[in-house]
Amino acid sequence: MPVRHKLVVFDNSGVLVDSETLGNRLLAEMLTSEGVPTTFDEAVEHYLGRSFDAVLDTIRRRTGTALADDFGARFHARLFDVFERELTAMPGIHGVLDDLDALGVPYCVASNDTAGRVRVALERTGLATRLTGLVLGADQVRRPKPAPDIFLLAAKRFGVAPEGCLVVEDSARGVAAARAAGMTVFGLASLTPRARLGEAHRVLGSLTELRALLPFLSAVLGPAPSLAASAVSRSTPSTSPSSARGVASQPLEARS
Repeated sequence: MPVRHKLVVFDNSGVLVDSETLGNRLLAEMLTSEGVPTTFDEAVEHYLGRSFDAVLDTIRRRTGTALADDFGARFHARLFDVFERELTAMPGIHGVLDDLDALGVPYCVASNDTAGRVRVALERTGLATRLTGLVLGADQVRRPKPAPDIFLLAAKRFGVAPEGCLVVEDSARGVAAARAAGMTVFGLASLTPRARLGEAHRVLGSLTELRALLPFLSAVLGPAPSLAASAVSRSTPSTSPSSARGVASQPLEARS
């Protein structure tokens, strides 16, 4: 029997918002100015999908360089300025949400960014009003991806078993985290090469592909669990109404 998915969990950067290019471009520029020569491609290869603390640790291990204590604050100040001017939603995401809202399956965000950074990105792209339900960031769990902690927390908040969750991820670390959590995962090959997402149950080239699959996925989409609404209202302080409805599930039987 196919798994009936009751919750869809989105990564943020590279899935909901087109921030990976902006963030890695800025990171490469700032590292180079700090005496750590880095190209955009190197930033994507070594740092994409990591929490910011993990990025700093990786830089220290790779280069032997400990960046200034205020590097993170300076980076994020400049990043938010770039977001203000250039950040957009990922192509196709509004259509995906339109279709999935009609199916009544709840969704949330689980990112290796901090929850605050995710909310800034959602506000800048006009997605905040659609994703007011539950935003989880790496600062809310002990271990970031590729550990499964953030995905397991999402499932717990919505009262859904891990095997009832579908994850949409754009990084190998996110795919590994979803697999470790026992969830079905779709890999979205935006910046990450398809080959590096090979552990995903299915690899998509765009969100348009996901939307095209929705008519075929609807047979295995489950209704929103009764605990979802209360989980959202308890979890998210928000001035706007909480509305966690959802993204699509996949037609596949979850592979082990």
